[in-house]
Amino acid sequence: MPVETPLSPPASISEYNLITKTPLLNGGDPEAKRQEILQYFHDTFSLYESIFECLKDDQAFYTRANPLRHPLIFYYGHTSVFFINKLNVAKLINQRVNERIESMLAIGVDEMSWDDLNEKNYHWPTPAEVKAHRDQTRQVVDQFIRNCDISLPIQWNDPLWIVVMGIEHERIHLETTAVLIRELPLECVKPHPLWSNICRQSGEAPANELLPVSGGSVTMGKPRSNPVYGWDNEYGHSQEEVAPFSASKYLVSNQEFLEFVQADGYTNERYWSQEGWQWAQFRNARHPVYWVGDEQGYRYRSMLEVIDMPWDWPVDINYLEAKAFCNWKSEQTGKQIRMPTEAEWYQLRKRVECDQPDWQRAPGNINLEGEFSPCPVNRHEFADGFYDIIGNVWQWTETPIDGFDSFEVHPIYDDFSTPTFDGKHNIFKGGCWVSTGNYAIRDSRYAFRRHFFQYSGLRYVEGEKLSDPTLNTYESSAMVAQYIEFHYGDEHFGVPNFPVACINAVEPYLAGRSTERALDLGCATGRSSFELAKHFGHVDAIDFSVRLIEAPSNLQKNGSQRYIIQDEGELVAYKEIKLSDFGGYDDIKDNIDFMQGDACNLVEKYRDYDLVFAGNLLDRLYDPAKFLQQIKDRIRPGGLLVLTSPYTWLEEFTPRDKWIGGYKANTGENYDTLEGLQDQLKPEFKLLAEPQDIPFVIRETRRKFQHTLAQMTVWIKES
Repeated sequence: MPVETPLSPPASISEYNLITKTPLLNGGDPEAKRQEILQYFHDTFSLYESIFECLKDDQAFYTRANPLRHPLIFYYGHTSVFFINKLNVAKLINQRVNERIESMLAIGVDEMSWDDLNEKNYHWPTPAEVKAHRDQTRQVVDQFIRNCDISLPIQWNDPLWIVVMGIEHERIHLETTAVLIRELPLECVKPHPLWSNICRQSGEAPANELLPVSGGSVTMGKPRSNPVYGWDNEYGHSQEEVAPFSASKYLVSNQEFLEFVQADGYTNERYWSQEGWQWAQFRNARHPVYWVGDEQGYRYRSMLEVIDMPWDWPVDINYLEAKAFCNWKSEQTGKQIRMPTEAEWYQLRKRVECDQPDWQRAPGNINLEGEFSPCPVNRHEFADGFYDIIGNVWQWTETPIDGFDSFEVHPIYDDFSTPTFDGKHNIFKGGCWVSTGNYAIRDSRYAFRRHFFQYSGLRYVEGEKLSDPTLNTYESSAMVAQYIEFHYGDEHFGVPNFPVACINAVEPYLAGRSTERALDLGCATGRSSFELAKHFGHVDAIDFSVRLIEAPSNLQKNGSQRYIIQDEGELVAYKEIKLSDFGGYDDIKDNIDFMQGDACNLVEKYRDYDLVFAGNLLDRLYDPAKFLQQIKDRIRPGGLLVLTSPYTWLEEFTPRDKWIGGYKANTGENYDTLEGLQDQLKPEFKLLAEPQDIPFVIRETRRKFQHTLAQMTVWIKES
């Protein structure tokens, strides 16, 4: 196709295409589908930029709306960075717009703990720099959509699947940005001709009541043939038999929740889970976070203003508050009151015949098809007398998220779902007023930590008492499990543990040197990081794959990690390692920070190290020479660079023209990797000692092993 000029962003508010639907990925005309996705991309990109126009000035971009989240400057650029990074990871493009921004704004925050107030030192870009990145990204993605290969149906390894992934990712952050702006001080925001269009209707809330819901068989999960884009956790299969239950006619309103507040629910420990009570005490919570107390009572913080309390709107609360309310409601009514399970919500959802890609008009307050806020809980009626089965605010469930049977990680976004399969993230369903795209479909599965605030509330049910959920807490990824076994498992054929052997070999070179800070690059599952922490006051441990660093993070926090390794065929072995099994690790575990990062594009803060260890990393990098040049500035004079590698150069990881070594130009003489390293590292570094070979064995199955020799070189920085 010919290269065309990108579509321009809207010139005025009236030009925004607000009511959009996630596109079907099948059809009969590929070029019509290309144009549909192109329009969907630009509509999304422009709508996302419009919400940042609600910020009063540049300083508001740096005001931390929530101490557990990045400031809004991160989210302003994060979605454009996502497009560039994912298209590069998928090897669909080979270009960068701004490497510094694409490193700094790549990795978001999953609120690991409600009391984790650790602030990192970031040197954020300016809003103008981010806008420039967004403008250039718009052009790159526009031209990619116009010119990439397309066939229908679009499948999850196809180029346009990655584009739709980026679009739906931006739709997610449209909603989370609306939440973060709501948490800013009022002096940081200003009225907006689009986003100030909130509901102005409110009154007395209707009395809630329980209505019956019949039981039945519920099928969850969808096949890959489903024509609607989905995140990896949506695919697979789960079948549940749901017993009859009763569900509240309305979402819980602010007025109904006021009864809990007035009954001193926030100060009565017996209503709260242990986690919830600790949170409530830490936050000194006495009412929902978006209620503003004054001498006259309570007012309500919407996204951009404080208004009189809309008592008939749904209450916005986190899971911990919802659980406490249900426990209080149980005590008041003498009934078994709780939140629905995911399967029970699906049973209720059967009353909604249509889904977002198919409806002519949204049946509820969802998809930006109403005002830009919640609205009264008795406005949108569905079948059998229920209101707001979908839309208005999200509905918390009792279900911790886990993968369905046949769950498979998408290789281009391997950390979308799996970090949440920890029993600490609960699903909510139904969407809210600002849920668009994938957020608004029936099968979407989003889960947040229980202290997390979104536009989320609850519908309570009376049903059977639930048993504790059973989660597969074993690491089942063959690749991750193999690394865990390599780092912490049994030794084979008399070959010592490789990470331990490497750091033992480094130890003699540390005598008389500063041992304040070390960097473990390509740390994988972290055994070398723990060994380094025996010698250094602080260790930064970085790997490109978040799935790998989950294992040592679990060891740090929980003291154990379970995993599954293959024995033969479909037969597997279940294993568990404990931090206490490795002498002394408990004493030094807090000296390590495990983080995701790109060794060829490190964030600026990673510098001033006494030692950098890159274990078997070099021949897995997409640009090893770039890594070697950049790492020079991260090491202090007199510091050490330790490299190990079997020099197994493969085009799968490193383009052939990026290999270090080969044949010398013009002469055709052999030019091995060690010679290449010497040329790359001089004049700043010199080889401190003769290279030595360190063997390692990787277990693939009970009867298949890899035996390899890695060459270790130790370099000292002289200048």
